[in-house]
Amino acid sequence: MREDVPVAPPDFQAALESLRGHRLRPELHLEEVPAPSRIAPYALALTGEVNAAPRTMDPDAFLGHGRFVVLHDPAGQEAWHGTFRVIVMAKATLEEELGADPLLGEVGWTWLTDALTEAGVGFHHLSGTVTRVLSETFGGLELRGGSVEIEIRASWTPTTADLGPHLQAWAALTCAAAGLEPLPPNVTALTPRR
Repeated sequence: MREDVPVAPPDFQAALESLRGHRLRPELHLEEVPAPSRIAPYALALTGEVNAAPRTMDPDAFLGHGRFVVLHDPAGQEAWHGTFRVIVMAKATLEEELGADPLLGEVGWTWLTDALTEAGVGFHHLSGTVTRVLSETFGGLELRGGSVEIEIRASWTPTTADLGPHLQAWAALTCAAAGLEPLPPNVTALTPRR
């Protein structure tokens, strides 16, 4: 073992272990990416891409994407009110008529709070934003038409190192933003056979 690489504390190791082995919707493809290195001594980052056709990278099947970050500072950080912080982002393109809905921001925030409740997440100090971007095209791009994007960013302090429910909540949020219908209770999405 190299001596210049710090060994992760047991709480962070337990948190990482709690993120393994979850069955998520097949439309959501996860990948580990470099985590932010200046905010906390220990961090993990995952990205997720939602595709209508699971297990494909077909650009026409792309529905949305997101990011899930876990930060850990054994000494704690005053702004977090704890030693862990979960940071999430979900972004998707919506139908144009939804962009004019004055309640779109509240709906996006409800997707998050409902996902946290349904996953049974223990948390405090939740904060975040819902951003709507309306794009209009002109000139040679007029054939493309306008578009509406929603981006939900949030962070919270978990009450335990068991972050599996937090991952489940973020996955549900990302899929909701991408327009996938929620699965009924006690139903698992199956991957179609080829």
